[in-house]
Amino acid sequence: MSLINIIYFHASQQMTELADNSVDLVVTSPPYPMIEMWDEVLGQQNPEITKAIGANSPKLAFELMHSELDKVWAECWRVMKEGAFMCINIGDATRTVNGEFSLYNNNTRIISACEKLGFNNLPNILWRKATNAPNKFMGSGMLPCGAYVTLEHEWILIFRKGSKRAFKTATEKKERRESSFFWEERNIWFSDIWDLKGVKQKIDKSPTRERNASFPLELPFRLINMFSQRGDVVLDPFVGLGTTTLAAILCERNSVGYEIDSLLCDIIENNIKNFDIDEANRSISDRFHRHVNFIEERELAKKEVKHYNDRLGCKVMTGQESELIFHFIKNISKVPTADNQLSYETFYYSDRSLIKIPIRESCVLFSEE
Repeated sequence: MSLINIIYFHASQQMTELADNSVDLVVTSPPYPMIEMWDEVLGQQNPEITKAIGANSPKLAFELMHSELDKVWAECWRVMKEGAFMCINIGDATRTVNGEFSLYNNNTRIISACEKLGFNNLPNILWRKATNAPNKFMGSGMLPCGAYVTLEHEWILIFRKGSKRAFKTATEKKERRESSFFWEERNIWFSDIWDLKGVKQKIDKSPTRERNASFPLELPFRLINMFSQRGDVVLDPFVGLGTTTLAAILCERNSVGYEIDSLLCDIIENNIKNFDIDEANRSISDRFHRHVNFIEERELAKKEVKHYNDRLGCKVMTGQESELIFHFIKNISKVPTADNQLSYETFYYSDRSLIKIPIRESCVLFSEE
């Protein structure tokens, strides 16, 4: 069994490589309007943005920045299938311009734009990012009327194109059952508040910028499992360092990504090339063993567990989990492509028990063909 992961290096306002109604899920984190580190990137899309910032016109700059993102959401609408989900990680911004401090609500601006396109906004997730900062305020310290609360959360906005995805054929229903998740995972993942630690944003030896708004791998891993099934196509129109691509590989999904900064190509390639397959397989094994431990603890507490998954060889809480199956990664091969893209084929073991992590025949983590 193998799946394909492709990254194109150009702006995602035009995703001409993708056909209409061809994508099952979008998971992404765009540049955050009015966060200073993204001024240059967004300004390159429209010089009027740079002019507005230079003229101390923050509201105009904010709107112009979102107008560029609006084009991407319109393209996502075009390429997404009926019933497909779009998950957007975005943070609001605070900024002082011309002596005036203000909040810029990126989340509400994106919700408004996507609803105008026809998307249904579903209950969103508040990502509460752990912080060690001792100062929980901005401004005048202990004096009233001059301090502001800090933003310690970001949003994961959830949209769906049209009504619920239809699973009509026997094959579609079977693939859906095989892509289920554990009962205890459901209870954590489908909460509207997530506590996930952020990741280091510095990019070592980057030719273009020193920081990147990467999210932790756990974030796209959850979303991909929640809103797609094995073999689906996952799109990230703002690839960054390729975190969504790696999560898609872990989740046994095909993926397509777009990155406007072609100078990040070598960094993304190294991230995939250095993706530790043994470590990835350990995480897959850990997922299985966490479930086994959960069942054992439940039974020790004299709580009933009624169902069994023959494929995984373990008890499960519900009948919906009884056909769940996932596999260890065998290897990742680079596929020859044009200069402006990267393409990989990921191979999976189809006959290895999750009881024991496979010892691969070769020490090569990455092969080029």
